Amino acid sequence: MDIAHLHFLVAEADAAQRRTLVELLGQLGASRVTDVPDGHLALQRLEAGFTPKVDVAIVDLALPGMDGLELIRSVGSLHAATGAVVDGLRLIVTGAQPAGLLFSVETLAQAYGVELLGTVGKPVTAAKLKPLLDNYTPLVRSSEAAGSPRFSFQEIGIGLQKRQFEPFFQPKIELATGQVKGLEAFARWRHPEHGVLGPGAFIDALEQNNRVDFLDWSMIELSAERCRWLQDQGIPVPISINLAPETLAHPAFVRQITACIGRHRILPEYLTFEMPESSVLNTDPEFIERLVRLRMMGFGLAIDDYGTGRSNLQLLARIPFTELKIDRSFVDGASKRRPLGTVLRSCLGLAHSLDRMSVAVGVETRQDWDFLQNLGCTYAQGYHIANPMEAAAFPGWLEDWRHFF
Repeated sequence: MDIAHLHFLVAEADAAQRRTLVELLGQLGASRVTDVPDGHLALQRLEAGFTPKVDVAIVDLALPGMDGLELIRSVGSLHAATGAVVDGLRLIVTGAQPAGLLFSVETLAQAYGVELLGTVGKPVTAAKLKPLLDNYTPLVRSSEAAGSPRFSFQEIGIGLQKRQFEPFFQPKIELATGQVKGLEAFARWRHPEHGVLGPGAFIDALEQNNRVDFLDWSMIELSAERCRWLQDQGIPVPISINLAPETLAHPAFVRQITACIGRHRILPEYLTFEMPESSVLNTDPEFIERLVRLRMMGFGLAIDDYGTGRSNLQLLARIPFTELKIDRSFVDGASKRRPLGTVLRSCLGLAHSLDRMSVAVGVETRQDWDFLQNLGCTYAQGYHIANPMEAAAFPGWLEDWRHFF
């Protein structure tokens, strides 16, 4: 990646190591580097709205006065109080600590809302630094975000009534064979003025009005319709649909879904309902009964975003889910970070011990793919495989994929 346009701040107490970092950045292509010897000066550069604005700050954990942990906390507070001051800032943390401890620092930064490119153990080398810089992508600035379209609940409702919403599909691949084993539906709004919009444009208004079920039922109906169309093209492929717990909790849900698959002449096993871990793990008997009934009917059930909630493992074992979808935060970079890889192995081991399929979400690179394959993960999906696409584009993509494998 070309980093010549980025402004770097190097916060390192040791003068020799500070010079080394500045030189390394220069070798990698940086043209604007500011260096400081302690945390207080680093924070001053950020608080003052230093010009040009700092894009990437490389921070040593052992800074004098204000150490790296305090600086991370302060940057998080700055972002929370006046986001524009540090909008777009990314941190790289360096230290002589073990890899496991540096990984915990990453978790801390995330908890404080600080954007982190990663951590680097000392001594810092160009080979260690470059992959982190390659991960840099510009954040959307606050001024840009303010200009994005905002829609009222009524406008979204009209869009749903006019069938402007449709599911886009991302393939789910069996790692052992490379075969397509399913599609996940993602809601998209084909707005007549603003083009194709993602959930960020409409989900908040639906949640605030407690009507996510409007969107859910639109996606269920259209996904079932697309599933029938694909079968008529000789491509029988199951579809997974994200479902809010309140949609499933409606007393008429089972009756309505039965009518839906009847209208579109598809079998229950061609639909899987995905629900977040936090919503599935409850002890409401009527909710659990509905899950059991859906499984008895032949529908699939997937626990989504696994690892982000606080699982009651005993209850998890009792829920009749068919797939465990491992959150992308445990997948991305697991091949390079031992602690993350350990968590991923644990998730896969749990799925295997419960005789469930494991699905790794957010597979972004070939390295992620190979790592998951070696670990025995069942399925993978992510941008390394394909972006979400409209149903009409899937047959052509599938033909290309089969040639690839």
